[in-house]
Amino acid sequence: MMITMKRFLTLTVYIFSFQFVYGQESYEFDGTTISPGSKRHFSIPVSDDSGNETTIPITIFHGKGAGPVLGITAGVHGYEYAPILAAQDLIQRVDPGKLSGTIILVQIANVSSFLGRSPFLNPKDGKNLNRSFPGRANGSITERMADYISENVIARADYFIDMHSGDAPEDLMPYVGYYQHDDKREISFIGREMAVNMGFDHVLLFKTTGKEYMDIGSPSLYCSAEAFKRGIPAADIECGRLGMIEPESVQKIVTGMESLLGHLRMIDQSPIPSGETIFIEERSYISSPHTGIFYPVKSSGDYVLEGMKLGYITDFFGKKLINVHAVKSGIILYILGTPPVSKGETLVSIGIVN
Repeated sequence: MMITMKRFLTLTVYIFSFQFVYGQESYEFDGTTISPGSKRHFSIPVSDDSGNETTIPITIFHGKGAGPVLGITAGVHGYEYAPILAAQDLIQRVDPGKLSGTIILVQIANVSSFLGRSPFLNPKDGKNLNRSFPGRANGSITERMADYISENVIARADYFIDMHSGDAPEDLMPYVGYYQHDDKREISFIGREMAVNMGFDHVLLFKTTGKEYMDIGSPSLYCSAEAFKRGIPAADIECGRLGMIEPESVQKIVTGMESLLGHLRMIDQSPIPSGETIFIEERSYISSPHTGIFYPVKSSGDYVLEGMKLGYITDFFGKKLINVHAVKSGIILYILGTPPVSKGETLVSIGIVN
């Protein structure tokens, strides 16, 4: 039976439209084709001109149904174990056969920091990955890691989440945060809705004003800030403390991510009801005026009043140098939870509760 050109074109458009609405095309990553309803693991090699080498383990979940691309990073700081273990849990919990869209999950962004048990810094070059974005393709090993994540994870995402916890010295309370810029109101609002729909009690606003959050190529420093700068709604998770592995923190991150997937309609699950979300738009920081030993008398999550004692600092012979008092009333987001302290180091961050 002969088919006229007009009927052929009509049939082609119909088939294409049917596939767009009801199906999912294959996904390409690192030169590999990933079929709908499947997942693949990748170990991405990164090296610099000084002979430093590392890998970035990434899992792609390519859903059976069409939908957005969600980029997720864990382990940007390799001593922050709760989000790293949450990412490991997500490997088993996310079923690509029941997923709409695609997840690019960086299991451990900073493997050298993780294996070296190194808080904050990559021991390969002494740089902080979360102060290195967007990175440089011809830079040091950390800068090249940032460049790879910027160009191959963040740039391909429709939404982005960076998962953190309190590093080795940080007694930190759980919260989520999102970016806001007056010139990016729609993206800011979407990021806010992402944060609210992860089920955390406290949501922080990261208000940005400078052009570094508008101009591609200018330093954004932070991983999620790079996403926001590129026009991608972004949020952070902060959950876990002192580099410890606490099952409730790991589970809270996993539950929050599944709630977000439900909010984005990537899985068939209702997001956690937001309840009485407490929004924090301003933070106050207290830095140490001395080098010595810090003794906290408050913990993360404690509400404090201006002037209230938070701890004290001694020298190395036990002589008290100063009492540390709250300069604002609010809730302690994090407080130094280990004894060593250097002059100029942040002791406490207080969230101002409206």
